[in-house]
Amino acid sequence: MNPLLAETVRMAYRGQQVTLGGASAMVQRVARRLALGKEPRLASRHQRALAASFDALLERDWANAIAGIYPWSLLFQIPYSTYARLLPELAREIPSMARRRRRDDWKDLPGDVDLGEFPPYYRRTFHWQSDGYLSRRSAELYDLEVELLFGGTADVMRRQVLPPIVAHARGLGRPPRVLEVACGTGRTGAQLLRALPRADYTGVDLSPWYVEVARERMPPEACVELQVANGESLPFPDASFDAVFSVYLFHELPRNARRSVWAQMRRVLRPGGCLVVEDSLQPDDAGELGPFLHRFAEDMHEPFYRDYLRDDLSEGLRETGLVVDACERAFLSKVVCAHRPPLC
Repeated sequence: MNPLLAETVRMAYRGQQVTLGGASAMVQRVARRLALGKEPRLASRHQRALAASFDALLERDWANAIAGIYPWSLLFQIPYSTYARLLPELAREIPSMARRRRRDDWKDLPGDVDLGEFPPYYRRTFHWQSDGYLSRRSAELYDLEVELLFGGTADVMRRQVLPPIVAHARGLGRPPRVLEVACGTGRTGAQLLRALPRADYTGVDLSPWYVEVARERMPPEACVELQVANGESLPFPDASFDAVFSVYLFHELPRNARRSVWAQMRRVLRPGGCLVVEDSLQPDDAGELGPFLHRFAEDMHEPFYRDYLRDDLSEGLRETGLVVDACERAFLSKVVCAHRPPLC
């Protein structure tokens, strides 16, 4: 890409993200006033830190695309028409979420679902969203809700798991076999397949409804397998994947479940294989962004989040027998890269 075109595309990308950030902030203000009756204020130094971290994320994303780690077209993959169609439904959802929050009604789940099929920690209305993760409607609204929650940066943060996976895959000399644990609606998996179109991708998630939506969103020409499965008991043989990753799962698990999933991810990873985990920042990484973490715990129904903040991701992966290679900030998230030691 010639320099003039590159700068034009970069400015268009930044303009898109700033616009999304402004629209998201407006929706958040309305939602907080409905739920709290006021708009919480944070000190200016925290606001400046947030803005600087936002800029750093966009620069990192742009640099990855220019370096050929993933196609620069991913920077413009936001499904505007889909989100516009869903906005009226989301507008109807916000008062229900606010009412559920005021009443602490985290058990407000669909009556026609057999809750016994799911672990106790999963039977709740995460984020106060209707049905928790247990309906098609929830799955269809989820990506829009998360984009608005994170100021239009959810996809940007998700794809920060791609550089270490792509680097590892390119060193194999063959199509990699990649597993995503808690694939949700498939947003990260679909981005992975744009970066590594020959990859053999497998995704698992506890929600049949989210897996159903993910199936519809995967590239039809890609090698994809999607299963309903619990990350605590992955249905795959030992050492069967070149790379294993997960995005935004562990802050929604109790401590014992976190360790069970880490152990399973290590078990199915080949010796020398690449493991990448992305989740919320934790206190040691957050600096001036710390108040945003505490506000998230207060505003959203995330019952295991405060414990997650005390349970360092890197240390947990080391305890599981993995070697941690890097831990990097990505706006309000952190990306931890590790590998399974080769057999002696």
